[in-house]
Amino acid sequence: MLNQPMMEKLLAMRLQGMVEGLKTQEQDRAINELSFLERLALLVDQQWTWRENQALARRLKAAKLRGSACVEDIDYRAARGLDKTVMRALAKDSAWVRNHENIFVIGPCGVGKSFLASALAQKTCRDGYSALYLRAAALLRELALVRADGSLRHFLARLARIDVLVIDDWAMVPLQETERREVWEIFDDRYQARSTILTSQLPVARWHEQVGDPTLADGILDRLVHNAHRIEMRGESMRKKRNPLRDESDEKKG
Repeated sequence: MLNQPMMEKLLAMRLQGMVEGLKTQEQDRAINELSFLERLALLVDQQWTWRENQALARRLKAAKLRGSACVEDIDYRAARGLDKTVMRALAKDSAWVRNHENIFVIGPCGVGKSFLASALAQKTCRDGYSALYLRAAALLRELALVRADGSLRHFLARLARIDVLVIDDWAMVPLQETERREVWEIFDDRYQARSTILTSQLPVARWHEQVGDPTLADGILDRLVHNAHRIEMRGESMRKKRNPLRDESDEKKG
C-alpha cells in the first residue's frame, strides 16, 4: 500500500499526476525491474502530462468553441474548395498565431465555416494559446451591455489579451456609430499583437460598406486584411446533405 501521508502531501502540492502514477506503479509487477531514477522519470512525465491536460481543459472551456470541432475531423471529400495542403500548414504548429496573422473563412451559409474556424481555434488551444469564440451578433450585444454598465474598458482589455479571437458571421448587418468605434478599438488592440478568425457570408470587398463610416472602415479593414489568410469555401449546405428528408419536408411546407 502507498504511504497515505506521502499521498496527502503530494495532493497538497497539487501533484495529482504523480499520485495517479504511483498507484499505477504499485499495480505493475514489472516496475520493480526499473531503477529508482527510471521510475522517478515516469512519475515526472505523468505529472507533466496531467498538468498539460488540465491546462488544455481550462483553455477549451474558456474558448467556448462550437461543438467538438477539430482539424483531424475536417471533411475534404465534399466539394467545398478546401485546399488540404493549406489547411494542414495552418494547423501544423499554429505558426500563424505566433506571427500574429488573421484568417478569413468566407462562403455561403451551411458550408462549414463555423466548424472550420472552431477546429483551427481548437488546434491553437492544443498548441498552448488562448482562444474565444463569439458570434458577431453576441459580440455587439455584449458591447452594448458593458457600455451601459461602465465596464467597456475592462471588456476590451480582456479581448485584447486573448491570443485567438473567433468572430462568427462577421459583417452580416451594418454597424451602428458606437459599434464602429468599439470594433475599431478591438482590432486596433489586436493589430500585430494577436490573431483573429473571421467567418462571413459576404466577400471581403463588401465588408467596407457594412462598417459604414469610410474612415473607420478603412482603419478596421487595414488592420484586418494585413497578413490575413483567406479560405474561400463554396458548394451546397452541408446541413442539407446530412438531412435531405428534413429539407424535402421544409420545401413542401413552403
